[in-house]
Amino acid sequence: MAVINEYKFYGATSTSAEGPITLLNPGANETVIIKSLHVTNKSGSNTPTITITNNAFQVINTQTLVAATSVEILTNPMVVQGDTVLSYTTAGTVTDGVDITISYLNIKKEKVD
Repeated sequence: MAVINEYKFYGATSTSAEGPITLLNPGANETVIIKSLHVTNKSGSNTPTITITNNAFQVINTQTLVAATSVEILTNPMVVQGDTVLSYTTAGTVTDGVDITISYLNIKKEKVD
């Protein structure tokens, strides 16, 4: 069995209160280690909230996003195992946009005959 490691970056923009929306959904043969989960509130006046969920577990519960600021959500790396879903939910006024970006290591186990 070979192991393939790939460093990746992913971003999404939310412009309305919505969720849950999938950020990552690694396959059964993958494990993802998230190094950074960064959120930017692009509004100059609105203070929406964001919730981050890893399957049924709330990793971040209603983090308030101060107007026109960015925040690093993670203080330590987070592991997302295969066949689980990392998702977000936004609430409040989000019309100017909330950017969510993640930097992560994707570890794929590949069966080699």
